[in-house]
Amino acid sequence: MTEVLLHVVDERFPIAGTFTISRGSRTEIRVVTVTLSDGDATGRGECVPYARYGETVEGVIAAIEAVRQDLRNGLDRQALQSAMPAGAARNAIDCALWDIEAKRAGVPAWTLAGLPRPVQLDTAYTLSIATPEAMRKVAEKNDHRPLLKIKLGSPDNAAQDVARVEAVRAGAPHSTLIVDANEGWTIAQYHELAPEFVRLGVAMVEQPLPAKDDDALRGIARLLPVCADESCHDRSSLAHLAGKYDAVNIKLDKTGGLTEALQLRQDAERAGFDIMVGCMLGTSLAMAPAFLVAQNARYVDLDGPLLLARDRETPIHYEGSLMEPPPASLWG
Repeated sequence: MTEVLLHVVDERFPIAGTFTISRGSRTEIRVVTVTLSDGDATGRGECVPYARYGETVEGVIAAIEAVRQDLRNGLDRQALQSAMPAGAARNAIDCALWDIEAKRAGVPAWTLAGLPRPVQLDTAYTLSIATPEAMRKVAEKNDHRPLLKIKLGSPDNAAQDVARVEAVRAGAPHSTLIVDANEGWTIAQYHELAPEFVRLGVAMVEQPLPAKDDDALRGIARLLPVCADESCHDRSSLAHLAGKYDAVNIKLDKTGGLTEALQLRQDAERAGFDIMVGCMLGTSLAMAPAFLVAQNARYVDLDGPLLLARDRETPIHYEGSLMEPPPASLWG
């Protein structure tokens, strides 16, 4: 058996400007990059530790280091699913294992997964929270994009969220709009805002209520379709989402990797949910495995690299919002 050696690093990438959601602003991202090598083949994976889920860069690195010897002894993707919980740490290792397996076999990762050859995808482009005037200007610059995602979440001023969407719609009259409240609303605000947003042509809202409060969505008339983000992590989440959500947002940092993400998508489709495939704010290395899950999804939100000032040396190519399949030299 060939030994697999682990290398794990904390990396920083600058954001192009400032990225703001309801929880705060930042000007750079920190990602954890895992490299696995057996002397002949090398595989990489990236994760983004997320404080909302109790993760830190240091904690994720420690969790990865804890399985160093197991990887050396032959820990594979199947065993990894029970060896580590879902989350960012497992994601980085799982994706690196997919990559090294593909390199060893000399075939693309999509072949290993039993998937058809991936095709180009149109991704959403995210507008972070700002004043309505500022958001309109950004929308005008991006009115050529087919899908715009608007970050919202004004707990004390719902009218401000309406003004933001009105401004974006004025700046991008032909784009499909989706909104992301990042758990920033109450159920009363959902009822207040839903008809306004439908009037403005918004197709869906992500996670309007805090995950702990989302039972309030059960059985109500959801005039504006609702997508579970913070409420949906892996397949074990699905039983709690029925009757509350119309769609689920699959992110590899939540599922703990591509292995679980592919299974979650299959089970979610069988349960009747629309599929959105999203991302944390990461580089092309994080988008590459998610690209496989996103094929034929209702909504694709893999724009992380478009929001960065610097990406990986061999990035995914974007032509506007159109994503090309990732090059094998990047991943898979």
